Amino acid sequence: MRKLVSSGSHLEGPIGFSRACRIENHIAVSGTAPIDNGKTVFIGDLYNQTRYCLNLSLRAIEKAGGGIEDVIRTRIMLTDISQWKKTAQAHGEIFSQQRPACTFVEVNGFIDPDWLVETEMDAITSNS
Repeated sequence: MRKLVSSGSHLEGPIGFSRACRIENHIAVSGTAPIDNGKTVFIGDLYNQTRYCLNLSLRAIEKAGGGIEDVIRTRIMLTDISQWKKTAQAHGEIFSQQRPACTFVEVNGFIDPDWLVETEMDAITSNS
């Protein structure tokens, strides 16, 4: 069974994606940018953009029937890898107990130049 979770983003239809997709116990969360109601939040603030993205992803996992304890992998994409400690701080505050596999990478840029970070997340849940 396939379950799709929408964020309500105006980009979902034209791009053809969902915030999250669940098949059986596996939940995959799409690249999550620091957007609220179509507007970039925390402009210039990498730490808070990261917290915002991670929490958006966790809400999508919850809507798909999982929880923070089910997260097995996170991916953090940054426009400036030299600032990784700000992102690591936010990630550590949220995931200090779960400690999922995590990857940090630097990218050339995002759709909106005000986005300093995008995150992805995967979870495997025991909930049917």
